[in-house]
Amino acid sequence: MKRIILFLMTNIAVMVVLSITMSILGVGRYLDEQGLNLTQLLIFSAFIGFGGAFISLLISKWMAKRTTGARVIDPQAPASRQEAWLVETVHQLADRAGIGHPEVAIYDGPPNAFATGAFRNDALVAVSTGLLSSMTEEEVAAVLGHEVAHVANGDMVTLTLIQGVVNTFVVFLARVVGYFVDRVILKNERGLGLGYYGVVIVCEIIFGLLASIIVAWFSRQREYRADSGSAKLMGAREPMMKALARLGGLQPGKLP
Repeated sequence: MKRIILFLMTNIAVMVVLSITMSILGVGRYLDEQGLNLTQLLIFSAFIGFGGAFISLLISKWMAKRTTGARVIDPQAPASRQEAWLVETVHQLADRAGIGHPEVAIYDGPPNAFATGAFRNDALVAVSTGLLSSMTEEEVAAVLGHEVAHVANGDMVTLTLIQGVVNTFVVFLARVVGYFVDRVILKNERGLGLGYYGVVIVCEIIFGLLASIIVAWFSRQREYRADSGSAKLMGAREPMMKALARLGGLQPGKLP
């Protein structure tokens, strides 16, 4: 879930910043010079929506490292036997999945792990100290297989495309509501007023949070596929089943 939350919150923040920037540049006013042109507004919304999603994807590794404090292990100089085992295990799983070797990182926190990155051959797989201390090596390997499967399946790109579509409708609807409030309720007839921009920003945040429910549902479907992918990479279902059972006893929910 950590991977999804980071992506969604970054996406909302980037989208709001893009919207404000485009408004300052006058793009929003241009779209509304002759009234609310829905075709132009939809094009504008798609630009902001997909732009926000892809920018979030491109900075996902950097953002994940920064927010979790993850420390990337130098594969040439691991600090301990455990770190050497982690790097070797992830690299072996990546080879079986047919992808490039991801960066491997450790961060302090409760039992969890995540994978992120814009490209299949340049990803990041991170695991928490809590997970390492509470699971056997076989179970940890299964969790790593789950994360490598996410990378191999291109789940971050799939999530980005879904988020782009959702963003487009969020931006579109926020401006329709803002235009309605500005012209019909506030009776503003001298261009777009502060009421319009205020309503748009508030609606983008609210609609964005509601849209996150849709994205989270799609993400859950990818989780099941990653579980299956881990079993294939491990050559057996039992390690993943043990890892899920162990995680279920430690905290609610499944792996991100």
